[in-house]
Amino acid sequence: MKLVLYNNYRLGILRDDRVLDVSSAVADLKMSNRTRLMPAVIAQWDKLRGPIERASQGLTGVPLSSVRLRAPDPRPPKLLACFGNYKEFTQRERLPQDMFLKSPESVIGDGDTVELPPHQATIFHHEAELGVVIGRRSKDLPPTREALDAVFGYTCFVDVSGRGLGRPGQASRMGKSFDTFGPMGPCILTADEVPDPNKLQVRLWVNGELRQDYNTDDMEYTVPEVLAFASHYMTLVPGDFICCGTNHQGLGPLQDGDRAEMEIQGIGRFRFSVQDSLKRTWAREIDREMAQRVRGG
Repeated sequence: MKLVLYNNYRLGILRDDRVLDVSSAVADLKMSNRTRLMPAVIAQWDKLRGPIERASQGLTGVPLSSVRLRAPDPRPPKLLACFGNYKEFTQRERLPQDMFLKSPESVIGDGDTVELPPHQATIFHHEAELGVVIGRRSKDLPPTREALDAVFGYTCFVDVSGRGLGRPGQASRMGKSFDTFGPMGPCILTADEVPDPNKLQVRLWVNGELRQDYNTDDMEYTVPEVLAFASHYMTLVPGDFICCGTNHQGLGPLQDGDRAEMEIQGIGRFRFSVQDSLKRTWAREIDREMAQRVRGG
């Protein structure tokens, strides 16, 4: 099932480029803040799945093009992101595992705009990533397939990153948490429809040019290992969001006027644009220097 939030954060099912309105099935939740709807639905999924499926029966829906899709998990309780976490198409030994917190306020949805801040970054990069949405309260998960029982579903995520900020010689995580620096979409594909999250093709285009193109089988630490690592440090709750890192081969700049699209096999494709009031420019090409540096470890 592909769950979406659309228009005024109504709950829908995405099916064959049409959106089916199933908001009647969750009317009893009476959310005062509609951006918090998805975690509430996830927390009660065992009770709500049947009514949601029944609410969709017989519906033809409306064309996807006629609605405004929102981020499917627009304000996750926590947003965790992996450092690196890809072998970069090499056979090197795994680097130490680590994660950081990214601001939930950074999340935007399909068709929204990344706004580059006036901070003097050396460049702003796109990082296309597999996003994991937590389905149940979890602590100390095992680094095995059993950990996937804690997953509600998967979506596409772009970890927009401002480089060159913070102390010299140190990578600042603050450059990843600007408002709008977390494009997400188009839906949450429920975990029962993803046999193996480490066998998914990830692609990102900028102005029609394919830049990132890699498979999640290149992860240094698999999705179960990522879940285990995070849950050993903190309790995960329904709606928490973990982005699994990126393969840096294919990274490039985002700048004013760009139109970007991201797609993950089976999940779907979403789009976003870029705006910069300072109109800064960089070479419109893959950042091969950074790609080589990351590949070298």
